Order: sequence, then C-alpha cells, then structure tokens
Amino acid sequence: MELSTSTTAFIACHFENDVVGADGAFAPFFRTEIERREVLSVAQRVLDGARQAGAQVVYTRVAFQAGHSDLVTNIPLLGVVAQQGSLLVDTPGTEIVDEVKPEANDWTPTNPKVSAFASSDLDEKLRAAGIDTVVLFGVATNISVESTGRAAGDLGYRVIVVEDACSAASPEAHDATIASFGLLGEVASAADVLAAL
Repeated sequence: MELSTSTTAFIACHFENDVVGADGAFAPFFRTEIERREVLSVAQRVLDGARQAGAQVVYTRVAFQAGHSDLVTNIPLLGVVAQQGSLLVDTPGTEIVDEVKPEANDWTPTNPKVSAFASSDLDEKLRAAGIDTVVLFGVATNISVESTGRAAGDLGYRVIVVEDACSAASPEAHDATIASFGLLGEVASAADVLAAL
C-alpha cells in the first residue's frame, strides 16, 4: 500500500460521547464491541501516525439543533436519536471522547445525517485541500463508516477502511461490512496504514 500524505485525509467517524462513550446514549448498542476490539486505542495510534506524517485529520460528528428541529427520522436509527433526546449540538454528548481528542489543525465538521458527506461541506473542503484519498475508521462500521465510505467512492475518492479501528453493535455486523467493502474500496489494518505513512 502507498499513501501520499499531501493528498490523504484520515476521517474518524462519530467518536462522540453519545456514540462511543462509556455512558453515552448508544453505549448499550456499541460499547461492548468498542472495548473488546480496543477501537479507541487503535484509532489513537492511527491518528497519531497521520498527524506525525502531516496528513489531514478529520473528525465527523452527527449532531442536531435544539429540539432536533433538523432531524429527519426516515432512518430508524435516527428515530432512536429523537426518542433518546441525544446528539444535540453544543452538549457534552456531541463532544469527541477524551481518548481521541482533536488537535488544533484537525477538522471537525458536523452534519445531521449518517454519512459524513450528506448535508455537509466535507467534499468541498477535501477537494479544496487537494485530497483524493480518504482513510476511514470509527463507529459503527456498518453505519457511519460504511455510509461515508460508499459516498466517498461515489464522489471519486480512493477509500480505505481501517478494519481494526472500527466496530459495530456485533461482530457479525462488523464482519459483514468488511467482507463486502473490498468490492467498494480497500480494507487494511492499522499496521498496514501506518507502514504506508
């Protein structure tokens, strides 16, 4: 694998307190697998390596305005957000967890959809920066990571998913996405990606 740090962005998907935090709204869904797979520590190694190499780091956040006024519940998972009253802008639930905190030069776009490219300016920012490759990881593999990866592929980016820096609600859900994503992009380990840097 080869990566050009000047044209590659590392996109960390939904490492928010409500999604991956031990006490977050979605902890009953995702926390067991996050801990079992040690996703946060693997993600931190990837983020550290990306920064040291000079690549752009991006944290995507899903968040909604007060009262969930911009929430469209056509997707059942987003209906759960409304029921829980979670993922509201400017609340602790949408802050990135301490284990993988953003740094000064990282981007943190916010959008009210599952894919980081939907209803956001992420595509425009990446293109303006000369990015043609995105390295994706986060929670959940089969939801935000897969949705963002499919959108990125459709937009013409080279897409790499860091398999061991992702998790889903179950091993089976994670494995299903990883098994099929090789037809849509590339799947690599954190070690592979760091070696390429």
